[in-house]
Amino acid sequence: MSSYYCQIAGLPEVAFDGSKLQFSVQQFKDEIYPSLSPADARCIDLFFLARDNANILELLRKGENARIVQCGCYTAEELQEMISSAKEGDKPLEGVPQYLHRFLVSYFEKEGQSRILWDDVLSAGYYEYASRCPNAFIAGWFAFNRNVNNILVAMAARKYKMSVADAVVGDDEIAEALRTSAARDFGLSDSVEYLEELQRINESSKLLERERQLDDMRWKWLEENSVFNYFTIERLFVFVQKISIVERWAALDAETGMQRYTSMVNELKGSAQISKSEKK
Repeated sequence: MSSYYCQIAGLPEVAFDGSKLQFSVQQFKDEIYPSLSPADARCIDLFFLARDNANILELLRKGENARIVQCGCYTAEELQEMISSAKEGDKPLEGVPQYLHRFLVSYFEKEGQSRILWDDVLSAGYYEYASRCPNAFIAGWFAFNRNVNNILVAMAARKYKMSVADAVVGDDEIAEALRTSAARDFGLSDSVEYLEELQRINESSKLLERERQLDDMRWKWLEENSVFNYFTIERLFVFVQKISIVERWAALDAETGMQRYTSMVNELKGSAQISKSEKK
């Protein structure tokens, strides 16, 4: 395992309190990422791939009018090349994660089938890929986020009397419990220590406050689970996740704060309508 004494000793403190951040994700990629060992760089790539996922979906939906999120693993041109390669039935480009190529191939094979929620398909592939990271801390982070997202979407599905099974991604024990349990707590109270906190957050009617509480919950997970990591890749992973959260809130307003919840509900409604039509 590599150690990064100089890089980590020179990092600024990051607080989730609205104070101005003196470091950016782009700076991290330009100044710190090049110094990582190949194995550690692959761990950090999992962070950047989330941005590539968003860009892939944007390009598929809007083409030349797509608004690309900067600072992923790939440029817009490289992503477009991936898309063209999959569309033409060519072999995957060298170094491209398999889940991305499989997603694109499936997208073009089933293009036009409106019942498929492609965000969920890509998310499931991404979390499966990330959860296989050989670094236990980083794999745990992605498992935690998948569980949080699954539990929230399951709660929303129940609230709006929609199919929970169609909304949950992944095949782990928690996902299976969410799909099959009729209990109020989905039978997860004993195995998910943060379930009660999620239930409280979910009950809030202030959507922007919900988002902040969720990011605060993620922040605490990062801190509590990296206590004994000092000059390792785990500490750098925590740092880039934290500055990403702070950057997001620096750009967030009330309208964009509602997008995640509204989008989730709209997708659930679409899934429910499709399910009904298939039963006729």
